[in-house]
Amino acid sequence: MRVYKFGGASVKDAAGVRNVEHIVRLALDDQSSVVNRPIVNRPIVNRPIVNGLMVVVSAMGKTTNALERVVEFLAAGKEEQALNQWMDIIDFHVAVMKELGLQPGTDIRMQGEIPYDPQLPFDENYDQIVSMGEIMSTQIVAVYLLKQGLSVEWWNMPKLLRTDDTWREAKVDDDASRAVIRAGWSRANRPQIVVAQGFIGGTADGKRTTLGREGSDYTAALLGNYLDAESVTIWKDVPGILNADPRIEPETVLIPSLRYQDAVELSYSGAQIIHPKTIRPLENKHIPLYVKPFGEPTAAGSCISENGVGPIDVPVYIWRKNQILITMRAKDFAFVLEESLNEIFETIRRHRLKVSLIQSSAVTISVCVDNTRFVPEAIEELKEHFKVSYNDRLSLLTIRGTTPQILERAKDGRTVMLSQTTRRTARLVVKDEA
Repeated sequence: MRVYKFGGASVKDAAGVRNVEHIVRLALDDQSSVVNRPIVNRPIVNRPIVNGLMVVVSAMGKTTNALERVVEFLAAGKEEQALNQWMDIIDFHVAVMKELGLQPGTDIRMQGEIPYDPQLPFDENYDQIVSMGEIMSTQIVAVYLLKQGLSVEWWNMPKLLRTDDTWREAKVDDDASRAVIRAGWSRANRPQIVVAQGFIGGTADGKRTTLGREGSDYTAALLGNYLDAESVTIWKDVPGILNADPRIEPETVLIPSLRYQDAVELSYSGAQIIHPKTIRPLENKHIPLYVKPFGEPTAAGSCISENGVGPIDVPVYIWRKNQILITMRAKDFAFVLEESLNEIFETIRRHRLKVSLIQSSAVTISVCVDNTRFVPEAIEELKEHFKVSYNDRLSLLTIRGTTPQILERAKDGRTVMLSQTTRRTARLVVKDEA
């Protein structure tokens, strides 16, 4: 069996959903060898003998961002704005259904009320509301494929992918999830295609959870691991894995093949093409990961595997936006590193800050982190023990395969707040341009 994951850009409208049908039909067509067959060899594992296609789908377009605004409005007591935003989301999905020839209220019933409980913490409400994006998108995709004559089943992942209740960053219970998912996939009367949500799971008591932003890639990898897939394919709006973000760098180069290790390093540095947690479940089962353009499904794209060609022979530019640089200095000029490191990083862990760079001296420690809503509270706690200063509106640029000439060009015209350089990798914390 194979796993296909379609992100929000690939199902942003009715045309995108029709394109999903086109790609699915190619996958089911035995003559479509370019799409069907992996191009790398891997060890034989105990794969289920049943065939089929697992289709993992994200929320449509920018729906997740819109649902986040609903949560924020409600948390701020702005109920009218929240309801207006919610109805805009519902209207958008209804319009897509109508364009696809589906009947809202008959083929699919949209949820009218916002699943919000003012007695619950913000993060728990976040998961109950934001997860609706994937629920709605997968219902539309599943019903549309079914109406086109395909053999389809819709899976409700909050009942199948078991997690704990770490809201917005739920941790998956692999053993419990694997057992129920394998049982569902292996049953005799299962349709040929299963449509499932990425990004979301559920607790033992039935509450929806989310796996972290861009977590649909992780869902696809977990399903590939649980079901011993022959391959996992992520369909994107780019030709494959590029050496830079084409929205930032005008000239990019396709990287056709790379190793699991290289992919992990790229994702950890902030590469948006692959979610950081995606690689491990695939590497453990030697499952190749393909990144392909949904606009040109027979194109080669890129392949990540244990047999990938390496090292990468072109410089790779990775931008991590919306960063904040926090610098801590001991109030009594003590040696910060030796005496305070555990305390600093326990605070960072407790406030769920994502560290992208660390630099220390005898009396200071600087950390570059994602600028989330948890940062202000963490800074206030750190101020109890340290002199704290910070700079926001920053970006972290990582260049793999750097040279002195490349590094100088990268610095040209930019205000560099901090830099780290090894023989092959440079990391620059720079001010965002106004």
